[in-house]
Order: sequence, then C-alpha cells, then structure tokens
Amino acid sequence: MTKLALGLMSGTSADGLTVCAMQLRPFRVQHFHNYTYTPQLQQKLLRAYELNAAQLSELNYELGALYAKFVRQFLKKFQLTPADICVIGSHGQTILHAPNGKIPHTLQLGVPEFMAAQLGVPVVSDFRAKDIALGGQGAPLIPFFDEYIFGKGTPKILLNLGGIANLSLIGKNIKTIGFDAGPANSLIDLCAQLLFQQPFDKNGAHAAKGTPDKKRATKLLTQPFFKQKPPKSLDKNDFGRAYLTRYFGPISAARADDILASVTYFTAAAVANQIARFIPRRYQQELIISGGGCYNKTLLKFLRELLPHVKITTTAEYGIDPQTKEAAAFALFAWLTLHRKINHCPLATGANRASILGKITL
Repeated sequence: MTKLALGLMSGTSADGLTVCAMQLRPFRVQHFHNYTYTPQLQQKLLRAYELNAAQLSELNYELGALYAKFVRQFLKKFQLTPADICVIGSHGQTILHAPNGKIPHTLQLGVPEFMAAQLGVPVVSDFRAKDIALGGQGAPLIPFFDEYIFGKGTPKILLNLGGIANLSLIGKNIKTIGFDAGPANSLIDLCAQLLFQQPFDKNGAHAAKGTPDKKRATKLLTQPFFKQKPPKSLDKNDFGRAYLTRYFGPISAARADDILASVTYFTAAAVANQIARFIPRRYQQELIISGGGCYNKTLLKFLRELLPHVKITTTAEYGIDPQTKEAAAFALFAWLTLHRKINHCPLATGANRASILGKITL
C-alpha cells in the first residue's frame, strides 16, 4: 500500500478539526472526517487573544494533545495504522494574525510533539512563520495548492469560504495570485449565534427570509481594505463582533432575518467586488468554491446574482469535498516539506522569494 499523508485544519471559526488522508500520486483524498470541538473549547479559542502567557501556553498543549487524540481516532475509524502514514501536516489554530503590525507576527497553537511522540510519524507545522520572515503576509497559503491541482488548465478562480474569504487565480500561462477578500462565515455565523442561538445559518435559511440592505453593502465596500491592492490578508477579528455592531447594529431580534440577509449579501458583494477590482475580466470564467460557506444557498444565490458572467461550481465537481480542501492542502505542503520541495506561492503572500515552509518534528 502507498503511504498516505494526513492533513489537519482548524479554521478561523474554531468549530472543529478536519482530518484527511491523502494519496499523493495520483492526487486523491482517500478519507476525511470532521471532529467537532465542545462549545466551551470553541469559545476559549475565539477569545484566546485575550489570554495571558500562562493560559496561552496551556491552551497550546491542550490542543496538541487533542489533535493527537483525534488522529488516533481517525486511524482507527478508517482501519489505518501509523505505518500507513508518511507525514502529518498540521496548520494549527490561528489565534492572532497581524502581518501589518509594527513587528509583523502570526500565532497558531497546537504543539505537534504529541502526534510525533504517540504515532512515531513526522509532523510538519508552523507553516506561516517563514513567509513572514521573508517579508510576506503569512497568508494566504492555499494558492500554491490551487496552482498544484488546477494550474495546468483554463483560467479558474478558486474561492474558499471559511471564516475569511480568500481568492486564487490560476491557469496555464498565468502567474498565480491570491489574497484575502473579506469576511466569509465570520459575520454570518456570529449573527446566527447572537440572533437565533444557532452555530450557523444552515443552508442560509434565515437570510433567505430577510431583505438585504444593498446600499449599506455598497457603502461598506468603499472602506480601505477593499481598495488595498494584494497581497493582503485578514485576522478573524477584522470582521468580528465590533465590526458587526458598528456597521449592522443594533442587533435586535425584531430585525433578525434582515440583518442576516444584509450580512450575507455583504459577504457575497465583497467577493464580487474583489474579483472585479483585482482579477482581469478575461480570466473571470469559472469560480470554484470550497469551505463551509459553499453550503449556504443564500450566499451562493447572491454570488450568482453579482457574478452573472461567471460559471460557479464547487470543488466537489473536481473530486474534492469542499470541507476537505484546506486539510488536503496541508497534507500536500507537509509531504513537499519532507521531500525538501517548494510549497509556497510568494506572489500570493508578498514574500520576497519562494521557499519551503513548515517545521519538521520527528
């Protein structure tokens, strides 16, 4: 049996860990599973930027032990052993991302030593630090994966709708670019939690009942971030509770469906705006969506309204479950790191050269 690479991804929504097992040659996701965090852990992660040093250190080790537990469960579930795995790629949980700070920095938690010690498999982690050391934003990293998988064909725009929306443009004879475009699930999920006590707006059902404030969205798109040229990246708190309250408040049950519709429309409008601003019209042919946001029917409806000239699909049509793409990417990155091969797209991050990202723990 050909050995597999495991990829682990916990996004900015901090709702759980996706684990996937990937065959590298030919590329194929063999297995994947999502492990849900407890509500208590999710809230701790979302507010971790407020913790002191001792609490952050404790959380770092708590996550590392939890990741190892989930990987052991994953191997058992799919009847695999550590001997079947050549490498594990772990993104870690982003706690803070500040590439434009006085001292640029980013922080992902989840020490890899628990997995390496318990499984005897090399673990590659901390992918973003070297990009920042090379003058980059540390994000987005996924454009390299998009180029690796889709880059030999016709022009395609890849959109990942996690907590934050990020875009890649790839294709034959095209220089790959990528950048964060605005919020994705961050504002939508927050609205669902505050207004309906639900973790997210399933299928966009509540937003579908409301009337979006399109004028508000148009006005918000004049803010500096949307005018800023790539490379650029976002922290989850850039579109968090403070932003929601300031620009969509007051957050009241009487306006619940309309607020959620407005936030969902704004999310779609930000993506459409960034495509129009920074991707040449001749390349606006196909948009391939991944991430949890691709299941929000109202969000996709707004995207189709705003991008009528673009064919909109999901990665499922290319054999990649939309929930697994980022985890699969870090499995690939880890395998490339282990083999001392470039796994980095500096045009997407602004780094001064391409490099090999990630630290290996044996």
